Amino acid sequence: MIRGVLFLLLTIGTTMAKNYEYPEAAKDKTLDDYFGAKVADPYRWLENVDSSETVAWIKKENAISLPYLEKLPSRRDFQERLTKLLKFERYSSPYWEGGRYIYEKNDGLQNQDVIYTVKDLDDTPQVVLDPNKLAEDGTISVSTTSLSSDGRFFAYGLESSGSDWNEIHVRDLQTDQDLPDLIRWVKFSGISWTKDNLGFFYTRYPSPSSASGQKLESLRDPKIYYHRLGDSQDRDQLIYQRPDHPEWLLHASTSKNGRYLIITASENTVPKNGVYAMNLGDPSHPKLDSPLRPVFAQLDAQYESFSVVGDRLFLRTDKNAPKYKVIAVDLSHLDQPVADDVIAESKDLLEQAEVVGGKLVLDYLVHAKNQLKIAALDGKTETQVPLPTLGSVNALSGDQDRPELFYSFDSFVFPAAIYRYDVSTGKNEVFRKPSVPISSDDYETEQIFYNSKDGTRVPMFIVHRKGIQLDGTNPVLLTGYGGFNISIKPSFSYSYFTWVEKGGVFAEPNLRGGGEYGQDWHQAGTKERKQNVFDDFIAAAETLITQKYTNPKHLGILGGSNGGLLVGACLTERPDLFGATVPAVGVLDMLRYQKFTIGSAWISDYGSSDNPADFKYLIKYSPLHNIRSGACYPPTLITTGDHDDRVVPGHSFKFAATLQAAQSCDRPILIRVDTKAGHGGGKPIAKIIEERADQLAFLWDNIR
Repeated sequence: MIRGVLFLLLTIGTTMAKNYEYPEAAKDKTLDDYFGAKVADPYRWLENVDSSETVAWIKKENAISLPYLEKLPSRRDFQERLTKLLKFERYSSPYWEGGRYIYEKNDGLQNQDVIYTVKDLDDTPQVVLDPNKLAEDGTISVSTTSLSSDGRFFAYGLESSGSDWNEIHVRDLQTDQDLPDLIRWVKFSGISWTKDNLGFFYTRYPSPSSASGQKLESLRDPKIYYHRLGDSQDRDQLIYQRPDHPEWLLHASTSKNGRYLIITASENTVPKNGVYAMNLGDPSHPKLDSPLRPVFAQLDAQYESFSVVGDRLFLRTDKNAPKYKVIAVDLSHLDQPVADDVIAESKDLLEQAEVVGGKLVLDYLVHAKNQLKIAALDGKTETQVPLPTLGSVNALSGDQDRPELFYSFDSFVFPAAIYRYDVSTGKNEVFRKPSVPISSDDYETEQIFYNSKDGTRVPMFIVHRKGIQLDGTNPVLLTGYGGFNISIKPSFSYSYFTWVEKGGVFAEPNLRGGGEYGQDWHQAGTKERKQNVFDDFIAAAETLITQKYTNPKHLGILGGSNGGLLVGACLTERPDLFGATVPAVGVLDMLRYQKFTIGSAWISDYGSSDNPADFKYLIKYSPLHNIRSGACYPPTLITTGDHDDRVVPGHSFKFAATLQAAQSCDRPILIRVDTKAGHGGGKPIAKIIEERADQLAFLWDNIR
């Protein structure tokens, strides 16, 4: 009732930061008590993304930011160059299932990739699904797909307007028509068919209580179901749930031979999980009521199952191996399961593992660069696959009974190409390579190591044109992530390449919190140690200045999601160090992030303000709560999407309103709110180009 009265007092006035006028956002008297500490949250009302007050505020903010961005001198250059660079065919790695290949292709500027199938790679491909025909503006995307083992039924999940919510549909490839089957309220789920081709396993959540709840409600209580073709969703068979742990994430997959169902259960995003197996018996008549047996019941390590060969389950794990190893468990003896070491832990991080053609494919990360090896299933022999240069291997794809391995390889100045490798003969060839009009020889990539605040050695990639002058005046774009055990590797980014092509320098450090050096590196950037991530990033900026690449005036920073938190924290800690900043879809309110959608899953990395010990360190770096009134902040562009149901846009809304009110100098503080857009996944190419051109031009024109 009080808040309703306060909304009636909302004025049309503006706050001033010299040359920039911002919509005045009403401040209410919301005050939270955290274990005796009173914390104001005057813009709490902006968390309600659908309220008329919030919608009006968004319109006013966009009415300032969009014309500003459109007038930036370099915006058209970035937009035109991005459009030209993207106007070339791009492919995904093919995968083999049901006697045919499935892959995705984009002709260049299609908003969404088109899915194709072909029985022989030299044949003319057939379109399975063209998502571009589902929405004129390209805002419906495909999130997950799965083909039945007989190659007839193609199940696929659709996301709309950037939301993580999925609807699963099924297409009969014989008739090229969708079946009436429809499954709703699916998030973060795979689709895994039984060998009889009559149905599949999937994970879904309870239906939200309302439309606004669909965007904001905390996700809890997932369940694994089996859907039989032709049945309505309410008849789907419940397979597994954990009411004792409603916050757990659940995933189901079937073995290629159809005999086993493998279920993993993880607590939030912490890289620890349990593994369970169900013997389905005769694959042609699977028994869905068979007992589920624990393989690893304790969530004491990460157990990533990647293949079942016969009765042997192969897993990549960090159990007593922080840089991971490969183990195998005999699923036919689960009364006393025994794990045998197949590939021992090495000095380098084992990032991925697959079984292809009866061989183990091992993808290692060596100082954030990939090395690819092939080994026997007993681990006794290894062969290294030659790679073109320093770079990244991704999208490993292959059948455990066929010798054909596909993988994607790219680097900062080499666009992603698909390679085909024969694990039995060692033949390695380019399968698909984009004809992007760039001269990679004109650029160079170097990797340096620098000391963070506490003396930790941190690697950083630096990319620029050859012959650069180290005179301290180069425009530098510094980005990073540092979280959730995610490794940041050399990869080609069309947007970042346009920056380097234009004469700028691109820099990307491998911050603690990531997975580049295993669990020790990851844990060093979590919870009460999260400040290490910001210190690593700040030290990277200082290194670029000390080594004469740039100076604070010419240094711009950009990061998204957890990287948006990184930029927000460093912006508020060291506003003197940066010439311009772009926090994108950032986690910016560290005291309330866990209360929305999937936010509670991040407690494993961040901690929670519901815990008094965690609150003490969260309040110290939370970007929203460390904005100082009267300070002079660098030019800042905050970007988000109105349908982001992963990092809800209220983070960015409150951060923008607070920063605008606090700004004391004439540097712009803008927020760009994209409509019918979410966290980034499935975003149409047209929207990606527009957003990236705005972000890059904002940085370039404010630091030049």
